[in-house]
Amino acid sequence: MLKLAQDSACCSTETVSPAVLEARGLSVSIAGRPILKDVNLTIQPRQVFGIIGPSGAGKSTLIKCFNRLIELTPRAVVSGDITFNQGSILSGALHPDDLRVRIGMLFQQPVVFPKSIYQNVIFGVRRLRMVSRRALPDVAEAALREAALWEEVKDRLTDSALKLSVGQQQRLCLARTLAMQPEVILMDEPTSALDPRSTEAIEQLMLRLKERHTIVLVTHNIGQARRVCDWLACVCVNNGVGEVAETACCDQMLDNPCCQAVVDYLKRN
Repeated sequence: MLKLAQDSACCSTETVSPAVLEARGLSVSIAGRPILKDVNLTIQPRQVFGIIGPSGAGKSTLIKCFNRLIELTPRAVVSGDITFNQGSILSGALHPDDLRVRIGMLFQQPVVFPKSIYQNVIFGVRRLRMVSRRALPDVAEAALREAALWEEVKDRLTDSALKLSVGQQQRLCLARTLAMQPEVILMDEPTSALDPRSTEAIEQLMLRLKERHTIVLVTHNIGQARRVCDWLACVCVNNGVGEVAETACCDQMLDNPCCQAVVDYLKRN
């Protein structure tokens, strides 16, 4: 079993507020194959919480648990518990759609619908009838502004979203998520398909968005982790199963990791 290391003194100010998300003894198997084992994580509000680690360690599976998208994976079995604002999300008390409004997600590849830019932004809020029809244009503009896309698309909102560049499409997906005013935004390698300029734009957005949202970021880019993350968890593979090897402040983990598995991972990256 991996030795779990955590530097509790590293960011003592981060422990004042109650956790927005917490995993307790979380384990996941898919089709009978263990993917994650005994994951314990505490994520504080209004920070960028990064998840790093080698490919195949179960990082994407982990964040899909936070808004129950894992339930869409055939033969996935989840045990343990996850709390959101101190209430269990696995108890069934909160409907998955309601949970995903409050915990949005941005994927590695932009998920753009073959509709106009405007229709893409309002897709979720209109489908869930979160605001009146009259309010939709204002919601769209506010979300596009928050995603730093408004000035680029304000004169072509009726154009197909498929005409946007990949970087613009990713910010459009972010705007669609922001339109629902989530408390938490999960990001699964959101810049891996982007050019350096678009990557920088997304990173700058993360730093601004954390003033009002909590961001959970899966990244293989250690430089990116250092630039944007406040806290890190490293998920490593032990006997074929993903386990959290260490959690710490970003600089603490990257400059002085405690766990040998993390040391080895960082040397390869």
